Amino acid sequence: VNYRMRDAGFSRQRYWGEPFPIVWSDGVALPLDAEELPLELPHVDTYGPGEGGEGPLANIKQWVVTPYGMRETSTMPGYAGSSWYFLRYMDSKNEETFCDRKASDYWNQVDLYIGGTEHAVGHLLYSRMWTKVLYDLNLIGYDEPFKKLLNQGMIQGSSRFVYRIAGANQFVSAGKKHEYNVQPIHVDVSLVDGVELDIEAFKKWKPDFADAEFIFEDGSFSLSCATPGEGKAQYICGVETEKMSKSKYNTVNPDELCEKYGADTFRMYEMFLGPVEQSKPWDTKGIEGVHRFLRKLWRLFNDDLKGKVWTDEKATDAELKILHRTIKKIEEDTEKFSFNTAVSAFMIAVNDLADAKCNKKEILSPLLLLLQPYAPHITEELWHQLGNEGSIQNAGYPVLNAALLVESSKEYPVSINGKVRTNISLSLDLQQEEVEKLVVANEVVQRWLEGKSPKKVIYVKNKMINVVV
Repeated sequence: VNYRMRDAGFSRQRYWGEPFPIVWSDGVALPLDAEELPLELPHVDTYGPGEGGEGPLANIKQWVVTPYGMRETSTMPGYAGSSWYFLRYMDSKNEETFCDRKASDYWNQVDLYIGGTEHAVGHLLYSRMWTKVLYDLNLIGYDEPFKKLLNQGMIQGSSRFVYRIAGANQFVSAGKKHEYNVQPIHVDVSLVDGVELDIEAFKKWKPDFADAEFIFEDGSFSLSCATPGEGKAQYICGVETEKMSKSKYNTVNPDELCEKYGADTFRMYEMFLGPVEQSKPWDTKGIEGVHRFLRKLWRLFNDDLKGKVWTDEKATDAELKILHRTIKKIEEDTEKFSFNTAVSAFMIAVNDLADAKCNKKEILSPLLLLLQPYAPHITEELWHQLGNEGSIQNAGYPVLNAALLVESSKEYPVSINGKVRTNISLSLDLQQEEVEKLVVANEVVQRWLEGKSPKKVIYVKNKMINVVV
């Protein structure tokens, strides 16, 4: 890899940052002695700049002036400390060195670095440089700081546009904009229901729009207000997926969503949007599906009328299979950071348990343990409802029993002369002759045979059965 490295300013004229351990004497920079380190920031009453554009430290004369000369008043940039702080975590109380070699050899590299792609030319680059320098100085035993890098995608905004006719305070609906010379204008997504503009709210949004006129999707012209969903002529907004930004009026307030749906719903919906490494457009309407899932989970434990419905009954083999199939899937997906498919697996498991009318603690307790990292609040509450002591965060993770996932039978589609007519469940250890007898004896197959003997029974194990008449 070739880097086009350039000299960069390593000083900032601000208070926050590591102070340089430098004293200036007759224009010469003198480093502080080791026993004078670390040099800490002094208390300041104001963060305003010093004289001549110097940093705030220049205002503290009693700190700046020393018997040896004048202290440097600039501070180091943010990446000075952030480029090696992960090493300090390994030995944070060591007052002799930044990190003892034994500690860094024991803890080794950071196992996982999660950050946006913009870090590639910032923190990642500086951290690698710092690490390589320390390695060359034989202060650590590795020359790369991070074992694995995961670049998460950005949550994008779904912008809405109105189309203003050039030179007029008239707005034309999206389907008619090609008929006019228009200027697209971002509109606050809170004023739009899906793609339909709430004109009354739009007029109140900004003074310039109070007297606006509108050409609707059906071509009708109106000065009056139109409210979404009332059967009136519609003003349809344009839609575009962009970076979420206040200037584009497409931001979503997480606090409002948490207030309405709960933090667990918000958290799981973010994971459900798509692969973690891809950028994904936000759609608030989609959050309802995750909220319904959590309500359905709740109903496995509680009924609105009956109250508590979970039991201490022993789980059936079918119920245990649902649980351990989910354990296997969640372990695999979490390890791969495939959180969206893990959320989908949770939904499937809850649906299957609801269909099986399973409210058994033997199944529900480990299910909560699986779900805890994804939905910590509801799982903590339900964990205590089951009578468990202590926090669910301190409970052991469920252990997969792979034997429960071994299939002993399979449901085959049975075709008569190439057309599927029925399904039949057969043991996987049956031989060809046994399969033929069971298939021919099947009531539906008998009806299609009309008293005849089949010419051939084609049996492809684990796939299909075809009866040739």
